[in-house]
Amino acid sequence: MTAALRRGLAALVGTTFGGAVLACLVLAGWALWSGGILDGPIAREVRASSTYVAPGVDLDRPAAERIIGNRRLVVLLMAPGDDLRDACDQTRQAAKGTLVLAMSRDGDDWDTYGCSRIRQRDSKDFGRAMVAETIISRGVDSFVDQPLEAFKVIVVNYDLLVRAGNLPDGARTISPSLPRYLLAGAAVGGVVAGAASLWIAGRRAGRLAAQRRRRRDEQADERSALSAAAAGLAQQIVDLDQRYGRLSARSTGRGYARLVSDYTRLLGELSDAGAGEVTVRRLRERVDELASRATMLTREAQARAGNGSGSDPSSTGHRPGSGRGGRRGRRRDRPGSTTG
Repeated sequence: MTAALRRGLAALVGTTFGGAVLACLVLAGWALWSGGILDGPIAREVRASSTYVAPGVDLDRPAAERIIGNRRLVVLLMAPGDDLRDACDQTRQAAKGTLVLAMSRDGDDWDTYGCSRIRQRDSKDFGRAMVAETIISRGVDSFVDQPLEAFKVIVVNYDLLVRAGNLPDGARTISPSLPRYLLAGAAVGGVVAGAASLWIAGRRAGRLAAQRRRRRDEQADERSALSAAAAGLAQQIVDLDQRYGRLSARSTGRGYARLVSDYTRLLGELSDAGAGEVTVRRLRERVDELASRATMLTREAQARAGNGSGSDPSSTGHRPGSGRGGRRGRRRDRPGSTTG
């Protein structure tokens, strides 16, 4: 079972469809990972917010977020005794590009831990990050019972660091990760490609259907023409039968018999013929040939019937004169005879 499943998966991946499905799965996994599918509660919160408040800690969070504004600053207000370093480490991906300060109340002071998530390209950036992590929490111990005032002190320190060049200026931007853009683009591209494929396939199917319909109509017309030609040939043979029936058996010849025999075989072929275009064309040629022969026999029969009526004495409508009258007429026309 396992070997068969493995062979099936290998065969699927080896195809274009299987490769596309595998690429989509990889892209979806990347999007889920970069989107925070494995994030803890702290990372999930600060991915789109500038403040995290641990359960059980009293803080007006909307007011704290208004104080921070759109600065590249994230403040984690943890419960007393929490591991601030671990809390800061959880924001490695979620708060990228910001300065993070984790703080919790420790008696009459604030326990703080700063970590910079701003990109560091060289040793100077590393030094600036160390300075920012140290200075960002200065003066907050004076406002242990007023956390919002402590937030204001942190914001002032942040602005001083920006003016000193230790932190980059600018607002924090929260945007979807690259895989989400890729997934969105792939979805749009798939919809467009699918619609285009359906449109092209529909046009092709319509064109093929129109061609098949045209061929069926042409074949139906050819069969109708064949039936009409066969009916005309049958009428010619009926007329020939009437004409040859009035003639003597000796004058009919063998042409009429051969025509009737060929027509009988043609009727069998017409009844057994399929709807093929070649078969219909061949039968139409046979019908035309027999019709030509029937026309020639008709003309021959008409000619024979005309010759027979001209040689028949009864057809003149006059009785022949007697021999005596004939001789009298010849004597009257003798040279030298007188006329009255």
